[in-house]
Amino acid sequence: MARFSPTFARTITLLAAFFCMQFAVPASAERIKDLGQFQGLRANQLTGYGLVVGLAGTGDDSLDYATLAMKGAVSRFGLTLPAGVNPSLKNVAAVMITAELPPFAKPGQRLDITVSAMGKAKSLRGGTLLMAPLYGADGQIYAMAQGNLVVGGLGIDAADGSKVAVNVPSAGRVDGGATVERSVDTGFTNGDQLVLNLHDQDLTNAKLVAEAINRTLGAGIAQATDGGSVSIAAPQGGPARIGMMSMIENIEIKPSEPPARVIVNSRTGTVVINGAVRISTAAVTHGKLTVRVDEKPRVIQPEPFSRGQTALEPNSDIKVEEARNPMFLMPKGASLQDIVKAINRIGASPGDLVAILEALKEAGALKAELIVI
Repeated sequence: MARFSPTFARTITLLAAFFCMQFAVPASAERIKDLGQFQGLRANQLTGYGLVVGLAGTGDDSLDYATLAMKGAVSRFGLTLPAGVNPSLKNVAAVMITAELPPFAKPGQRLDITVSAMGKAKSLRGGTLLMAPLYGADGQIYAMAQGNLVVGGLGIDAADGSKVAVNVPSAGRVDGGATVERSVDTGFTNGDQLVLNLHDQDLTNAKLVAEAINRTLGAGIAQATDGGSVSIAAPQGGPARIGMMSMIENIEIKPSEPPARVIVNSRTGTVVINGAVRISTAAVTHGKLTVRVDEKPRVIQPEPFSRGQTALEPNSDIKVEEARNPMFLMPKGASLQDIVKAINRIGASPGDLVAILEALKEAGALKAELIVI
């Protein structure tokens, strides 16, 4: 009979446990990496100021700060414009540059940038961004940007003053248009603890995440410190922590149901009801009263050879219509499907739906938080 080494046997056991865990997870399970992120592993915003050249007469023309920027740009090459001379810069635009520096970005790597006109430039199509530094919140330079813009918009002006604009021609992107010059220390290798911050504050989910980590890595490794954070005892050294963090991110749990909420967008009339909403027993009826006034004035002609004058006689027709919708009963514990069916049955519009939900809330029958945005 063949005999296996202890190391090989442990490897087979771990692989078997891994595959069992993968296939035993319920269909609604989610990975921890989708529920939160480790503290310190965050992106940083970068901004900069620059010039776009090579425009086809759609630049800032004689805008003061564009002129000053151009003078500064040419001075780096030993050129000095005569005093009092302000060139017409129809082919140049002053722009703001934005980018996002991801965690672990190293010098030499490329970043995508967005370039937006900040003056009177009508279009950046066909322009080239001159080399410009990108600064972080601490005022330090973290990247250098330069490249040819890709503009999805189009703007055309005719001689008679008519204009046509498609999308936004005053903003564009440069894929890989910035080069990282300085990395940011994430600090995740410092200290004895790793902190996992959940995207949504939820006490139950924080407890579930801590329990799942303890089942995988060992009891007492993780504990929920509050509704949005889980503290994890971490080994020393970057490679060991990377291995632990990767394992934690791929653990799957079944999150708790979110709080019952009804979201109403007052500007668009959009109503969103999540699946946790329940309704106590309530009877609902909703009717509409429509008043219609039709003005049909009549022209009255005087008799022949009389001294009368043609007159306009008012004639109004008023009609009152009231829709007769039957009352329907919402049973106790009605689900989202029951609510949608009942409201569709009476043909309620989004505005009517909001009125019904507000009335149910005031009556104490709607067991949900009503949020108007």
